[in-house]
Amino acid sequence: MKIRTKIASLLGLLFALLIALEIGIQERVVMPSFAALERDAATTSMKRIDYALAMTEENLAVAAADWGNWADVYEFVESHNENFITANITVVALKQLQVNALLIVDLQGRVLVSTARDLESGAPLDLGWMTDGELPADFPWRHHLSAGSAAQGLIKTRQGILMIASAPVLDGSGGGHSRGMVIMGKLLTPQEVYRLGAQAQTLLFMTPDGPSNDADRIVETDKVTEVFRSFPDVYGRTVLTFRVDVPRVITARGHSAVTYASLYLLGVGVAALMVLLIVLNRIVLAPLGRVTQHAVNIGQREDLTARLDLTGRDEVAVLARELDRMMGRLADSRRELVDHSFRSGFAELAKGVLHNLGNAMTPLGVRLNALSDRLRTAPIADVKMAVTALEDAVPGTARQADLQEFLRLGCSQLDAMLGAAQEDVTVIQRQSGVVQSALAELMRSARTDHVLESVRLPDLVSQTLEIVPDVCRQRLTVETDESLGRVGVVRVARSVLRLVLQNLIINAADAVRDAGRDNGVLRLAAEIVRDTGQELLHLRCEDDGVGIAKDHLERVFEQGFSTKPRDSNHGIGLHWCANAVGSLGGRIWAASDGPGRGASLHVLLPLRLHTIQTT
Repeated sequence: MKIRTKIASLLGLLFALLIALEIGIQERVVMPSFAALERDAATTSMKRIDYALAMTEENLAVAAADWGNWADVYEFVESHNENFITANITVVALKQLQVNALLIVDLQGRVLVSTARDLESGAPLDLGWMTDGELPADFPWRHHLSAGSAAQGLIKTRQGILMIASAPVLDGSGGGHSRGMVIMGKLLTPQEVYRLGAQAQTLLFMTPDGPSNDADRIVETDKVTEVFRSFPDVYGRTVLTFRVDVPRVITARGHSAVTYASLYLLGVGVAALMVLLIVLNRIVLAPLGRVTQHAVNIGQREDLTARLDLTGRDEVAVLARELDRMMGRLADSRRELVDHSFRSGFAELAKGVLHNLGNAMTPLGVRLNALSDRLRTAPIADVKMAVTALEDAVPGTARQADLQEFLRLGCSQLDAMLGAAQEDVTVIQRQSGVVQSALAELMRSARTDHVLESVRLPDLVSQTLEIVPDVCRQRLTVETDESLGRVGVVRVARSVLRLVLQNLIINAADAVRDAGRDNGVLRLAAEIVRDTGQELLHLRCEDDGVGIAKDHLERVFEQGFSTKPRDSNHGIGLHWCANAVGSLGGRIWAASDGPGRGASLHVLLPLRLHTIQTT
């Protein structure tokens, strides 16, 4: 797995964990806190309802106390005056008091006055909470009669729940012995329940009686939070249950806020993740990928000329520059090693040739020395003198006979010497064959594969100019066409091609000199051509020198042929170039428009192009 994929996966996993953690915090911390706020708000609303109910009962108790401390009521309990009832116990009075029931009882619990009316219609109401005109025997407030104390509470009637409040009947000045009790009641009608809810600013409902429970019961639904509270009657039994409904606005708004915050966080997180990945890719991953691909290309294609050229001050840029510097040093070392090996090969080959030729030439030299000695000691001059003297000798004389004998002996000696010389020539011929065989064998052994290197042609031209003599560089301006750079990286036998270019540059400089000029121009161009499915490198070297005659175009590559003076040239430069290019599987040819019009030399080499991949 690539580093880019690993980092993206790691960041994505981290982002997913953060999202899961954020969701967990929302579900377990944030949202429960909103629900707790709603429960607190619902409990507070129920407390306000409790307070509103207590205030209503308190107002009822104040009204009862006001009537209980009325002197007319005090006298009525004693005298039972009917005029008091007619004048004061009316529907109008009940509406003014905002009570549904009014009772006056004596100390024995007998009901002296009892009225119950509907405040809207004024119709009588049957409450049904008293029997035989007196308070029930188990009525809890009977002890308040004897004690002369006030009380308030709830009681269940046939018309519903009745809030009641009592006060002792006093003499009008708040003193005297209590003569009875005034009881006022107010029904908890739906209108009254609504008024209580409005007073507490909440939604209030009265539900059927539930189990007695001192604590509030809270029920949560999707829409509302319900708080139930039960109230006992004067007997201590649960007679009333209120329900407060608090809409879950806080939770809804909190849920919306959390949703928006989560979406915002998600968007920011995704944007941050994308920006982080883009920045990380731009600063680290992409340069690191380039460095990695560069190293892979070097390993696969052995191209030591490619450079990353990364700028910057971070670690990747420093690594890239150090890698470029290392590749430069390695390329220089390899080039020097190949050149040294090439020169060493030539030297070793020359050493072997000289050694084998020395071994073969030693007996050949001995035979030549022996033949030379025989020819030097041959009596040819004596025979010539004897022939001349024989022509002048008198026939039949002893001198003629001596001269004839001398010639006979001289011819015999010459015949023996010619026979020995023939043997020497035979041996020399045999030794010459041995030399030729040795040379042929050395030539076969010298035909080894050349070292192929990845080079850029502009760099190769620069390296070639380093080994061109100074006098040639001063006489010749070498112009490189843009096509050399467009060709890119090629894989060739650099050492051989450099020597070929060196010879072509030197020949171009000599052609400018032979044209009688001190300065000339050599233009180098290159292109990639395709022939029979094979890619070939075509190098063109065009000079403005003396030119080449048409009948010499084919012969300039022959061994020993040269148009230059024999004292300065032996005709082996272009011949060697032709052999070297041929050994690489290519060919070389010359073209010219004639003497004085310059010449162009063309080199065609098979190659395999390198395509440098970048990320």
